[in-house]
Amino acid sequence: MQSSSGRILIVDDDPIQRRLLSEAVKKFGHKAKTAENGIEAVKIMTGAEGHDIDLVILDMVMPELDGIGALTEIRAAKVATPVIVQTAHGGIDTVVSAMNAGAQDFVVKPFSPERLDISIRNLLKTSALEDEIVRFRKQASGTLTFDDIITHSPAMERVINLGRRAASSNIPILIEGESGVGKELIASAIQGSGDRKSKSLVTVNCGAIPDNLVESILFGHEKGAFTGAVDKHVGKFQEANGGTLFLDEVGELPQEVQVKLLRAIQENEIDPIGAKRPVKVDFRLISATNRRLVDQVKEGAFREDLYYRLNVFPIWIPPLRDRREDIPALTRHFLARFAAEEGKPQVTGVALDALELLQSYTWPGNIRQLENTVFRAVVLCDGANLTIDDFPQVASAVETGPRSPGHSFSPAVSAGTASANETNAQSTPFTEPDATASGQETATGDNAFLGAAPFGFMRNLQNDGHVRSLEDVEAELIRTAINHYSGRMTEVAKRLGIGRSTLYRKLKEYDLEEAADKAGAAA
Repeated sequence: MQSSSGRILIVDDDPIQRRLLSEAVKKFGHKAKTAENGIEAVKIMTGAEGHDIDLVILDMVMPELDGIGALTEIRAAKVATPVIVQTAHGGIDTVVSAMNAGAQDFVVKPFSPERLDISIRNLLKTSALEDEIVRFRKQASGTLTFDDIITHSPAMERVINLGRRAASSNIPILIEGESGVGKELIASAIQGSGDRKSKSLVTVNCGAIPDNLVESILFGHEKGAFTGAVDKHVGKFQEANGGTLFLDEVGELPQEVQVKLLRAIQENEIDPIGAKRPVKVDFRLISATNRRLVDQVKEGAFREDLYYRLNVFPIWIPPLRDRREDIPALTRHFLARFAAEEGKPQVTGVALDALELLQSYTWPGNIRQLENTVFRAVVLCDGANLTIDDFPQVASAVETGPRSPGHSFSPAVSAGTASANETNAQSTPFTEPDATASGQETATGDNAFLGAAPFGFMRNLQNDGHVRSLEDVEAELIRTAINHYSGRMTEVAKRLGIGRSTLYRKLKEYDLEEAADKAGAAA
């Protein structure tokens, strides 16, 4: 059974051998890229493309720069991608030379497809497990960077570019996105990429703290400050002194604590309960929310002045359904970790149809749900590859959800798109997922947005399966912008990237003048 899915670079000066290896690799369920010589291979692996390569199959004998030379240069550039060398001579000296240069395995020409398949699967699994271990260690030590984040998605690349810019300053950051999209991971990468790397990253889940304990946990208290305060307690702000404070679900903070948080940001000092004088603190603040804070401001649940203090540099993380190209790599990394934890070394890959099933699902619980789903699948798996049978709940959800004609388990783009580009990152709305962090799947299919789309997402398809007209989509986008910016037409025109005169012409054209007047009056 074929398994997937890695991106493999095949390096060989013989065009026939390149073609044979490419066909074999594709048959195993992987993607193949080729290079004609060692010089080209070094250029690829040490450049931007190298981040997308999961494994290299490298010929030993090539003109200009042979396999040993290419491998030496690749390793000198600190590229740790696994390498399988192929040689027509299986002597022990040749193998030792290749291993000393940094190869992980070798195959002898003419290669055996079965031997090559096993080698590729084992090395991809080992590499994924090593990456997971390194990632955990870096996150624990405060040295995680954006290079450690697993993604092949253009939407996430934009998020990473924003994060890199933010990391170089001390600007307050607000990370928005659905539950389970990886907000804490982005916060860790920001902290590990800036001047405060290796310092403390103190995480506080504001929604998990009882209201009567929030102030004490965040700001600390003196001994005897209240009944039960038998010892002095250092709060999270002081724990984060010199490092970064990450306030997850910041929208859940009580109003009275919001006032003290505002002062802490403005003055860089806090007032522990019962303290005689303020305490100076040096911290970098990153906040996160899975709810739209601007709506909470309108409802009176969140202070407007605090909102503007937190929302200086907003970053919106797209849901997993809008970056399905990340699912294969994420699945492989989770598989490697759980196979090791559960004592199942024989589980080394994912069947192609199972991977296509995973990419067909909408993942309302996002990456956290995928992680739990792979965990369960590894426990259920009795063979070498995860199959559709190991994902019964996902298969059931995809089968019973709304389906378009001719639908199959092929990767599909979500009907609701939400790009995390730099121009709309400040205001891109999102929805609270229906699924919880437990990883339970809901019965939604590939085209779950054919009905009423969740707030912040636009339908691309009509109920009959045909695409909507440009006029219909444009009218809905303008209507959404008017409501989102409370009828402030200058802001609406700016965010839509059009002039005010053009906006007013379109209001008349789409009969939206009354809606604009109502939105302005409500504000």
